[in-house]
Amino acid sequence: MSDTSEITPQERDAIVQALRAGVVPRLGLHHIQVGRARELEAVIGDLDRVACGGAALRFVIGQYGAGKTLLLNLLRLIALERDLAVVCADLGPSRRLHAKGGEARLLYGDLVASMATRAMPEGGALSSVIEHFVSVSLGEAQRRKLSLSEVVDGRLNPLHELPFGYAFADVLARYALAFESGDRAGKTAAMRWLRGEYSTRAEARAALGAREFIDDGRLYDGLKLLARFVAICGYGGLLVALDEMVNLYKLGSHARAANHEQLLHALNDVLQGRAAHIGFLLGGTPEFLTDRRRGLYSYPALESRLAQNRFARDGRFDGSGPVIPLENLTPEHLFILLTKIRRVFGAGKTGAPIVPDEALVRFMEYCSTKLGEAYFRTPRQTVTAFINFLSVIEQNPQTHWQDLLGGVDIAPETSSSSATSDSKEIEAGFTVQDDDLVGFRL
Repeated sequence: MSDTSEITPQERDAIVQALRAGVVPRLGLHHIQVGRARELEAVIGDLDRVACGGAALRFVIGQYGAGKTLLLNLLRLIALERDLAVVCADLGPSRRLHAKGGEARLLYGDLVASMATRAMPEGGALSSVIEHFVSVSLGEAQRRKLSLSEVVDGRLNPLHELPFGYAFADVLARYALAFESGDRAGKTAAMRWLRGEYSTRAEARAALGAREFIDDGRLYDGLKLLARFVAICGYGGLLVALDEMVNLYKLGSHARAANHEQLLHALNDVLQGRAAHIGFLLGGTPEFLTDRRRGLYSYPALESRLAQNRFARDGRFDGSGPVIPLENLTPEHLFILLTKIRRVFGAGKTGAPIVPDEALVRFMEYCSTKLGEAYFRTPRQTVTAFINFLSVIEQNPQTHWQDLLGGVDIAPETSSSSATSDSKEIEAGFTVQDDDLVGFRL
């Protein structure tokens, strides 16, 4: 079914510029979404489960350029429409799930800063959520003729059930009292604590009087508390989207094992019903998952929980497990994608499209010759080349599209961050040689 929704100039520019750079646009994703219906259906079911008080964790696995980030961003938008709060971030050398040098706390800070809601889809929504909580609490206190502290403590009581919950609730209560009294310094100190900006206990105690703070060991606890808090505030729950999980693949053995343990902890909580109102979407490459020396399969407990369904082969899909592999786009899907991009590119222009359907078919044939199956297995390079192809035709009206196809240079998808090409590992902020003795020679 063709997309007949209007494309705004802002959406057109955002989509074209992002695709030309080989990245996923933040606006107008629905104008270029193709396929992935089964994958979307499976994860949308997870979002509904989170909104009903449950939990979910999914690994979205695909090659570089296969569409992981686009799918994660699309699901992020769907989660916002379902009134969930959403936080997202990319892992990297300085952003990890577990660390000892502040890397996990920095990741937590990035996630909290990115918090988006339906009213604030671009992020930065945490302060708005908290102020709404305080305003509702003030109204309830006046109506019931109670103090603000009594109402806030009562509403935050569910947080006490979770690890670190008393400290988290205490800081929220401090923010509420500072809000009531107009204490800007108190509000700022509490917000800094909630964003994970204090790096030492002494700093947190001096600014806020708090005996605990969100450190490297509290990332997962902090996210669970944040999920429960947004549910108290009336949202369906919290979706946590983490991309570039392949960066865990490059860590040294001890750091990698510690991060794998964090994933196992989260997965066990979800599978055993110990988490509520929280969902995780984790994007990574096949090597990050299945490599038995450095991937998740190197950790036996994770391998047993993430193993693929042996019956889901030969095009059969199983969306019930924690791993969602992104299958290749078919040539039919790619044709629809190019059609949609052509429509976006020509948004606002009347008359015939910039190139006919025949040009799309010839362009796909050309890409197939240059890239083989990679032109639809990892379509990012194909899409970037197509944008460049249309740009030249738009800016040079005298040029015929037939004349350009022989001069379009398309290279196979590569990545400088590819785990398979990285012969070194990163541990505790230093680059070290792999300690598995793979390169040892006598």
